[in-house]
Amino acid sequence: MNREEFTTFYAASFHRLVGQLGAMTGSQAEAQDAVQEAFVRAWAQRGRFSRDDSPETWIRVTAWRIAVSRWRRNRAGSRLMPLAAQPDTVPGPSPDRVAFIEALRKLPAEQRRAIVLYHLCDLTIDQVARETGVPTGTVKARLARGRAALRPHVREAPTATTPTATTPTATTPTATTPTATS
Repeated sequence: MNREEFTTFYAASFHRLVGQLGAMTGSQAEAQDAVQEAFVRAWAQRGRFSRDDSPETWIRVTAWRIAVSRWRRNRAGSRLMPLAAQPDTVPGPSPDRVAFIEALRKLPAEQRRAIVLYHLCDLTIDQVARETGVPTGTVKARLARGRAALRPHVREAPTATTPTATTPTATTPTATTPTATS
C-alpha cells in the first residue's frame, strides 16, 4: 500500500472505525486514541497490506487490543492505588519554586536542558555532554549563559553566614536555585 492508497484508506475508514470501537469500549475518546495508535502502527507496516487483505479488519483488531491493554493497565493500577501510602494533604509548590520554573521557561531550550540536567539531575558536565550529544565546552557555555539569564529572576538561598534580612532580592519573582561551578 503506497502513501496515496494509505491516505485514502485512512480518510475513508477512520470515523467508521472510531464509531465501531466506541460502541465496543463505551468511550469515544478511548476509541479515537486506540484507532489513531492502530493507524500509526499500520503506517509503519503499510508494505504488508494490499487492497485484498482487509486492512480495516487489521486496524480494528489492533485498536481493540490497544484499548483492552489500556483498560487492563488502568484496572491493575486502580487496584494498586489503595495500597500506596498517601499523605493526608499534598502541599503545593512554594512561591520560590513556581518563580524558578517560570524563570526556567524563559531560557532557550538547550540552556534549560543543560541547567536541569546539571543542577537538578546532578549529572556531571561530561554526562550532560554525552546525553545531549554536544562537546563539554558547549555544555559549559550553555550553563554559563543559562545561569546569567536566570540571575535577574532568582535570589541566592540563605546560608548560615548570610542573614536572611540581607539576602539580595530582585524586583521580579524570586526563586531559590542551587549554584555550582562548571
